[in-house]
Formats: sequence, C-alpha cells, structure tokens
Amino acid sequence: MNETNGVNRAKFYQLALFPMNNGATNVYFVLILSYIAQFGNAVLGIAMLFASFMVTGMRVFDAITDPIIGALMDKTNTKFGKFRPFMVIGNAIMAVSVLLLYVITPLVPASWMWLRYILFVLLYAVWVIGYTFQTSVTRSAQAVLTNDPKQRPLFTVFNTIGSLAGMGIMQVVGMVMAWDSFAGDYNQKWYAIMTFVGIAISVLLTVLAVIGIAEKDNEKYFGIGGQQESVKISEYIDIIKANKPLQRLMVAGGGCKLALAIAQNITVLIMLYGCMMGNYDTFNMVFMALGYVFSAPFFLLTVRTSQKHGQKKSLMTYVAVALACYVGVLALLLMWQQGNPAFNLSLMGDGGLSINLYTVAFILFFGVGYGAYYATADMPIPMVADCADYETYRSGKFIPGIMGTLFSLVDKLVSSLASAVVSIALMCIGIHDLPTKVTPYAEGMNWVVIVLFCIIPMIAWALTLVAMRGYALDGKRVKTIQAVNAARKAAVADGMTMEEAMATINDETVEAVALAREA
Repeated sequence: MNETNGVNRAKFYQLALFPMNNGATNVYFVLILSYIAQFGNAVLGIAMLFASFMVTGMRVFDAITDPIIGALMDKTNTKFGKFRPFMVIGNAIMAVSVLLLYVITPLVPASWMWLRYILFVLLYAVWVIGYTFQTSVTRSAQAVLTNDPKQRPLFTVFNTIGSLAGMGIMQVVGMVMAWDSFAGDYNQKWYAIMTFVGIAISVLLTVLAVIGIAEKDNEKYFGIGGQQESVKISEYIDIIKANKPLQRLMVAGGGCKLALAIAQNITVLIMLYGCMMGNYDTFNMVFMALGYVFSAPFFLLTVRTSQKHGQKKSLMTYVAVALACYVGVLALLLMWQQGNPAFNLSLMGDGGLSINLYTVAFILFFGVGYGAYYATADMPIPMVADCADYETYRSGKFIPGIMGTLFSLVDKLVSSLASAVVSIALMCIGIHDLPTKVTPYAEGMNWVVIVLFCIIPMIAWALTLVAMRGYALDGKRVKTIQAVNAARKAAVADGMTMEEAMATINDETVEAVALAREA
C-alpha cells in the first residue's frame, strides 16, 4: 500500500497505464462519434437529417444513462473490484455492437431500408450503453488512483499517450485507408477495415488500463469509511446544488468538449481542407500531426503549472492562450479567397515544397492554439476527482461514480449538439447531403467553417474562463480538503463514528494539529 500520512499515491506504472482506459474509449469516439452520421448517410443511404439528429438523440440517451450507471457503480464491490467489471463489460458491449453495426448492417439489402433504419438506431443504442460503462470509469476511478495534488495533473500527460495510442492511431489509419489506393472515400470497405482495427486497439488498451487500476480497485481506498453508498437518483439535483465546484467544472468541461466535437467533426474538416483548400488528405494529416507536435511542450507546461499553482490556474492559462491564437485563425479564414493562391493553404507545388505566407501564419496560429487547447482538453477529468474529494469532505459520502457521471452527463448533453449543429449549418446554405472529399466548394461553405471551426470553440473557451474564475478548488484548498479527509478516515479507523468525525474534525482542527507538529 503506497500510502503515507493519509496521502494515497500511485506507482508510476499505475499512473501510466490507467489513462489507457480513456484511450480505449477514444478509439470509439473516433470510430463512432466522428463517422456515424457519415456512415448512415453515405453507406446505408439513410437521410442526412435523420442520421445527424439520431446521433444527437443518442448522445442525450447516453447522458441520461450516465447517472444510472454511476449510482450502480457506487453500489458495486465485487471480487474483481468496483471499476474493472464496468471496464471489461463496457468494452465487450462496444466491440460486438460496432461489429454488427458497421460490418453486418450494410449487408441488409437496400430494398429493406426499414430494417437498416431499425438496426442503425438499435445497435447504436446498445453501443451507447457499453460506452457509458467504460467511460464512466475514467472519471470515477481517479478518486482511488491517487489523491496527491502533484500526481493528479500527470493524468493529462499519460492520457495524451493513451489518446495517441487510441484516437491518434485511428485518425491516421482512417485517413490513410480513405486514400483511393486503399479502401477509398469512407465507403463500406473502409468501415469494415476500421472496425477490426479499432476493436483490436481498444481491447489492448483496456487490458493495460485494467492492470493499472487493479491494486487500487480495493475498498480500503473507498472514501472515509470504505462503505458502499446508496444515493437515490432524486438526490442528484441536491448534490449538484451543494457542490459548487462541480457546477463550474461542468460548464468548463462541457464547453471544452463542445469545441472539440464541432471543430474536429469530419464534415467540418472536409469542408475546410477539401472543399475550401483543395487537398483534404494532405492538409488534414499535416495539420493533425502539427497539432500533436505543438501540444507536446504545452503538456509539460500544464503539468508544471498544475503542480505549482493547481489545475485551475493551469486550465485557465492555456485555454486563454488557445482563445488568443484562434483570433488569428479566425482572421485568416476571413481573408480566404477562392482561387487566390495567396490566400489559400499551400504545401506542395509542381516544383516541390511551396509554402506561402498565409500557410506559415496558419501553421503558427493553429499550431499554438490547438496545442494549448489539446493539452487542456482532458484536464477536467482529474479535476472531477477533486470535486469527488470535496463531496466526501462536504457530506462524508464517497460517490465517485455519481460525481464522474454527473460531470459527463452535462459533457455529453452539450457535445450531443455537434452533429445536429453541423447539419443545420449545412442546410442553411442549401446542402442536404454531408460533403465528402470529392464534393466541390459551394457558396457559403467558408462561413459555415468560420462559425464551426472558430467562433463556436472560441465562445466555448470564453465560457470556460468565466466559469473557472469562481472555481474554489485551487491548489491550496485541495491540500486542505485532502488533510481533513485523511484525518477523518484515521479517526473512523480508530473507532469514531462517521457522524462524530464529520462534526469534530474540520479545517481548524487539522490546521491546529499541523501547527503543533511543526512546533
């Protein structure tokens, strides 16, 4: 047990491996949430409006199932632990459902379109349940992995490695498979290949994550008394009202996820790099790679800032950097002119490398802005653990499942708007089918890209900054809460009742003990 003076610290391999759980689910974030509407419209022949709004509706269903599964998780304590059953079962459900959806459903004859519609909705709904099972653990298990304020920020670094092993590989392989020399333009063959690639990667990352959390998935790390909590769904509103930090984190996390879901939507990227700039395959891959390259130094900066000043300071600082840089991206997209080489992206010409000033500026503004944003995109996840610790401090209840899923409920409700927003924006300019790589530029596409790729993310980041200004769990406050929780846990272990510990041990008594030790 790696625990000293009430501080639960994780071993290096645990810090490194458990974030692979987020990587495992991010595989499906790419495979399903980025491509499902395109699949329904282009492969199954389902109407664009139905496919897009069905995705939105299912994300709402996903959000609704979160608190239910969170409550179930808080009541769970098996020989295999509290969290690992949800990881394994969730991953298995996703693998089976996506296999049936992407590989089997296209085999249904087009003359049976009604059956395609039914299977499309039903299998996606089943997948959502599995996705909720596994994603809930990413946020909830943070509370048992470590409560050391210096270790929690490291999640974002290892999560990036997991994301690159999951989301990053899926994005790169997906782009390569879409080349004409391979599977082609997001067709039936492309979805079949990517399904098996995604399942293999996700299963591997899940196994690593299970190894990472195994030792900590033990009741001795479950809150003050180690008991299983029973919280009614009707009590959720009261928890949100009382936990002010969680409220603000919901706004910040939801805003960040909305920015990612819309700006990185495959349709938006096709319009930007393909319809506007003329070379989707090259520009999308290059700027995705540049985003990862630029994010590397920011990950080091965010960890250093979080460890020194707290995660609140780190999140606000680098979201502000992203917002400032995207002002430059916005200006460049406003300057874009169809057919004018001086105001279009350019990387390669007939004579080889051909980079103009417009491209250099885009690389700098987009690279720094995306790097700063990407480094903070998952920062709210370990901050949920701080909110869970605060809830234990406030009420004595250890309910990481509920806390994590309450956060993800708002996160998913907000991000569920992405597909619907993109479809509505396209319909406003008279486009009724989702663009593909070969779709020519249509009048008004530039304004759709400006709004979806820049303005909406900028608004989301601005809301994040406003919400986090009043977030009370800065570095100093988190340390105090950890000390009080540890003192109460020790008192309960020595025979004091939970009620007595909550009533007699507080900030002042812990501070007095600390001062006495120093004297």
